[in-house]
Amino acid sequence: MNSQFMDERLLQIDAKVRQGSRLSKEDGICIYDTQDLIGLGRIADFARQARHGKKAYYVYNQHLNYTNICKNRCKFCAYAKDDGETGAYVWSMEEIEKRLMERIDEPVSELHIVGGLNEDLSFGYFIDLLKTVRRVRPNAAIKAFTCVEIDYLSNLSGLSLEETVAELKAAGLDMMPGGGAEVLNSRVHDELFPKKIGHERWLEIVRAVHKAGIKTNATMLYGHIETMEERVEHLMSLRGIQDETSGFSAFIPLAFHSRNTELSDLPATTAMDDLKNVAAARLMLDNFDHIKAYWVMIGESLAQVALNFGADDLDGTIIEERITHTAGAKSAKGLTKEEMETMIHAAGFEPVQRDSFYNPVQG
Repeated sequence: MNSQFMDERLLQIDAKVRQGSRLSKEDGICIYDTQDLIGLGRIADFARQARHGKKAYYVYNQHLNYTNICKNRCKFCAYAKDDGETGAYVWSMEEIEKRLMERIDEPVSELHIVGGLNEDLSFGYFIDLLKTVRRVRPNAAIKAFTCVEIDYLSNLSGLSLEETVAELKAAGLDMMPGGGAEVLNSRVHDELFPKKIGHERWLEIVRAVHKAGIKTNATMLYGHIETMEERVEHLMSLRGIQDETSGFSAFIPLAFHSRNTELSDLPATTAMDDLKNVAAARLMLDNFDHIKAYWVMIGESLAQVALNFGADDLDGTIIEERITHTAGAKSAKGLTKEEMETMIHAAGFEPVQRDSFYNPVQG
């Protein structure tokens, strides 16, 4: 047996990765099945360092969640409210401008904007939202709206998907986050989020967005009812789209938090599973440049470890994350630039502050 691996199955995966060969579905299932976490980490770290060396990226960003009123009410969501329910809110343009101005002296280079499907909001609200953010923060990238929101806005506007994306782009949309896919699988969709768009529509929208020249991220929400095979199929679906469009910027594994959801009986994800998901992403998504360890969901300490398991990006400063914390996240709601860099240095990596498109920035 090779002294590097306790699990002999990893020998073949290691050989494929070093040769630049694409991993199969069976390889992906092995990645999730193996108990040889250190051996798996070695392979993922090799792939990560081949691309990025010891660099670890982060962005100075601010989150804006413009409303928590949502008609979909997915079972895994602790954030959504019904209109009139205690805690329900929607921000006016004045409120959005106020929140932007509170941070105007900080070097925010990205605005991350997502919200619920609020049936009281017109299409004009979203155009005004983008224009307001662009006016107040002319030099920051606007990363806004999931594919679920884009589908909703297309229906709301009465425009085609392509026309809707064009209108949003003209108003200031630069990039899109990767949420809303959850797990690209009909069984999971029908059980957990039946009112949300299905995986075929999600893929159709992401193709159209990429064709319009807008980069997006991609995600997978793991740790609920999905199987290992469904996880691997999700990654392979994303890999197939990336072969077609090259439009994905980064992939973010999202650890499910069950508190205050309809799935609150489910246990939290384990560190073992969190690290396997990072490694699986780095090894299966051979055509993605960047894999994020989202510290908001897995905690700051484990995110440091994940930099040795395939991740090259810790996302950003965030500044008041709401959605995951509503579901019981114990991480900070935001970190300073200094805290981000300390976290990266302490893990043995070189911090690189970036913009939304992975260009290094000074600040």
